[in-house]
Amino acid sequence: MSSYSTMSVTTAALLAHASTASAEAPEFDYENKDDVTKEADRKNMPEWKASAQAGLLMTTGNSSATTISGGFRSSRKEGKNKVQLELSGAFARSTINIADDENDNGFVDANEFTRITQTNSQSWLVRSRYDRFLSSYNALYTSATLSAEEPAGRGLVGSGQVGYSRIILNSKVHQLTLESGYDFSFEDLSGSTRSLSIHSWRVFAGYQGELSPDTSFEISTECLFNLNELATSFGPVYAFDDTRFNNQVSLTTNIYGDLSFRFSFQSRFDNNPAPRPELGLPYAAQFTPFADKLDTRTEAAIIVN
Repeated sequence: MSSYSTMSVTTAALLAHASTASAEAPEFDYENKDDVTKEADRKNMPEWKASAQAGLLMTTGNSSATTISGGFRSSRKEGKNKVQLELSGAFARSTINIADDENDNGFVDANEFTRITQTNSQSWLVRSRYDRFLSSYNALYTSATLSAEEPAGRGLVGSGQVGYSRIILNSKVHQLTLESGYDFSFEDLSGSTRSLSIHSWRVFAGYQGELSPDTSFEISTECLFNLNELATSFGPVYAFDDTRFNNQVSLTTNIYGDLSFRFSFQSRFDNNPAPRPELGLPYAAQFTPFADKLDTRTEAAIIVN
């Protein structure tokens, strides 16, 4: 066989081998591909969060008191949409002994000793909120709230809010959020024949921090500045005179599994509080006592997440 024939056979063999090699597709790691697909599916799945707490204290006999408190929070985030729901309430009632020296003899007689029962705290709140994320750090929000607080003179308060939310700082340890928007509130005041419609500018700042893998810290403040003049039965309230501040500080640490302990402090300031509700009898024509400007609430609770 000539050298030319030998070269032809060799070349044909090499080409055949090359064709066979090129026809063999590269092997894929299907297990890794499935993992990537599952991870993508997990990212697209709705993210649910929920927590609940409840407390009860009851005493009878010489000291008679009942205190009930509870709360529930949940949120659902899917894609660019997030929905939140919050429920909370507190009720406290106590019976105390009082003496009234009606005959002014300096002593308490048998008919001058009595016990009265009064409500110390009675409040509830229902709030829902919807966020539409424009990007990872920017969102538009709207919310609606119904609440009541009888001892503070507010029989029913309804409010709606719209605005813009911006995440200023976001890391594994810190998150800082600022919000600005519009708030409309309708207040049905106890003991007053006139309700109020308040148009306000809302400013909010909130911080969340991780002190450790099991402990988190939160602080937030909400400021409401009334933009309209309010015509009340006890005189006019001018723009920016009905300023309200709602503040909250909380520390949460995980105990075991889904159980956590939370210590929180809330304060609410109203520069023009509502008149106090009547105490069994109507107030005199020229006398209108007002509720305190500052309300606080300190709470320690077990949370189920």
